[in-house]
Amino acid sequence: MTVTSPDTEVTADAQADRSNSILGTYKRAPMKFVRGEGVELIDENGKRYLDFASGIAVNSLGYGDAGIKSAITEALDTGLIHVSNLYRTEAGEELSLLLAGDAFAKVFFCNSGAEANEGAFKFARRWGRQVGSEAKTGIVALRGSFHGRLFASLAATDRPSYRAPFRPLAGGVSICERDIHALDAALDGETTAALILEPVQGEGGVRVLDKGFVGELRAMTKERGIALIFDEIQCGLGRLGSFFAYEQFDAKPDIVTLAKPIAGGLPMGAILVSAEIGDTIKPGDHGTTFGGGPLVARVALEVVRRIKDPALLAAVRQNGEWLGESLRGVARRTGKIRAIRGAGYMWGLDVVEKAGDVIERGWDAGLLVISAGDHTLRLLPPLIIAREQLTRGVNLLEKILS
Repeated sequence: MTVTSPDTEVTADAQADRSNSILGTYKRAPMKFVRGEGVELIDENGKRYLDFASGIAVNSLGYGDAGIKSAITEALDTGLIHVSNLYRTEAGEELSLLLAGDAFAKVFFCNSGAEANEGAFKFARRWGRQVGSEAKTGIVALRGSFHGRLFASLAATDRPSYRAPFRPLAGGVSICERDIHALDAALDGETTAALILEPVQGEGGVRVLDKGFVGELRAMTKERGIALIFDEIQCGLGRLGSFFAYEQFDAKPDIVTLAKPIAGGLPMGAILVSAEIGDTIKPGDHGTTFGGGPLVARVALEVVRRIKDPALLAAVRQNGEWLGESLRGVARRTGKIRAIRGAGYMWGLDVVEKAGDVIERGWDAGLLVISAGDHTLRLLPPLIIAREQLTRGVNLLEKILS
């Protein structure tokens, strides 16, 4: 029997009923988290878990962050949680300037990564029709991609098991091999509005696209008048050791989509567009009730400012190199890792057994990692993690692999 208050007792059966009331779209781990501190989560029994998942790349500043708490309090003190996008607010305008910087012209705020990609497709098609013809609407994605679970973003996601139950998906979206010759044939400037790619494919196994390959695609799309969209929802905002992921590929896109860590765990996404594309978007072309509201935007201001700190980004780059070398050492010593891919604080490990079995042993050892495929572990620690905590995580990982 679990006692939740002096006056209320909840039986084990009632606890199970409560858990079963949530629609079963996830296989949830058995532990229930009640608190977070720094880079650790704490369950209802007081057990601590070192977090190498960050809520799937969301909690970049960890848990219990004083700056985020202060930003939430400050926003609540204004009394403005929501006013809709019919009116201006200070936080949203300030955040848009911080995100756009000198690289982009306009920002659209939404509530999630999938919404950001859906909106990016709409903007690309609006632009394509204006600069081309009614036929310039096609969206091309890459093999191994993951762009979301709504109808257009799912059509651009290379996961047959995710797609099959929900066909027919949105039309005019195709998936092409990660091959320059195949893409040369697929990218027709008369009928293609945009090419979307993840510089590092997260759900697809943490696959880092070759810098030269990305450069060729940038040149090809620019020459043919095709918008290049970088989906940086998981790999952007500091995770690779630069504010934008595209900075490491020497290929500035026309549109960037962001989400996951942007508002410290509150729901938010963003679409950054070039001046050329932004100038084609008119009032009424797209909308959102909650996107960029004053509460989430104020928290996002705090998070984005912190992530932009050159010292933080340098630490991610340096510790990321150390982490990669350490993981290669684990592979040599255990013989249980077939391949290692990644950069910064985003790594994928192909293991010889089922990834789910390793993840469950991690729960017992007090380490949280996630998967990126049946045999791939994904490591996404908070950006604030220190070398000492990384060392502890690597040691735990070696223990559960052995």
